[in-house]
Amino acid sequence: MYLGFLTGCLGGIPLKEKAKWASEQGFKALELSCWPRTNSRDYSGSEIDVANFTAEEAKEIKEYFKEYGLSISSLAYYDNNLDRDLEKRSFINNHFKKCVDAAVLLGVPAVGTFIGRNIDKSLEENFIEFQVVFSDLVTYAERKGIKVMIENCHMVGWQVEGLPGTISFTPELWREMFKRVPNKNFGLNYDPSHLIGMLIDYIDPIKEFKDRIFHVHAKDTEVFEDKLKQYGVFNKQLNKSHEDSGYWVPKMPGLGQINWKRFISELHEIGYEGVISIEHEDPLYEGSEEKVKQGLKIGIEYLSKLV
Repeated sequence: MYLGFLTGCLGGIPLKEKAKWASEQGFKALELSCWPRTNSRDYSGSEIDVANFTAEEAKEIKEYFKEYGLSISSLAYYDNNLDRDLEKRSFINNHFKKCVDAAVLLGVPAVGTFIGRNIDKSLEENFIEFQVVFSDLVTYAERKGIKVMIENCHMVGWQVEGLPGTISFTPELWREMFKRVPNKNFGLNYDPSHLIGMLIDYIDPIKEFKDRIFHVHAKDTEVFEDKLKQYGVFNKQLNKSHEDSGYWVPKMPGLGQINWKRFISELHEIGYEGVISIEHEDPLYEGSEEKVKQGLKIGIEYLSKLV
């Protein structure tokens, strides 16, 4: 296994500068944020303009990544592929396909996204829409030799306050997801932090979904038992903020409650030898380039002792 990070946390710094800095810190891979050039999503980024990406640009990127001893583990575009606004949904689906095309040019194995949710419909109705939309998206990628992976974040409050914004956040839902779209190039960007935040075992599913784990996110979580007792599983309802979102908070690897030694050992057991990519969302290490880099350094220093 080898270590990388998702680039969006470093904001608008040019990709080449991010790659150089990553190499100097000992990272071996970057997961490139590839949202549209114009977007308002938090934790997003646009390292390359996939809508207008050329073979010449891909060649340049591949050259300096090789110079810095880095690979690109995946392209990242996490948006609502089941948006109730069909015009917006079409744009998101098409942008995802452009990410697939860019991955081909770059020689990148996978593109990550969310399923999302149509908030006007039930969960069962959403799975019917999912089957139509993702059969198309996954097949498109399959024909080009690219894997499609879903990060298992529940995205509470993304569309409706208090409700999950996607339909793919628990092992129960993954089983339905892979039953409806069984293509072998369709899998998970497995993130243990979301599972522990939902009080779900993050170790046990690894063996069951061993053939579907294409990529791994490294983000830790701290669960506050005192707050859990006050707020319950539906979490804090009033006056929420990024700094105080309730009974759990994202942390840098090693600063939360995930047993990374056991987690990585379990990944070894299933034969996973891919990237462990830090997804930086720790509010204590945000607010400036210096703080973000400090957080990433904490993450690689901790994880490098375990991989």
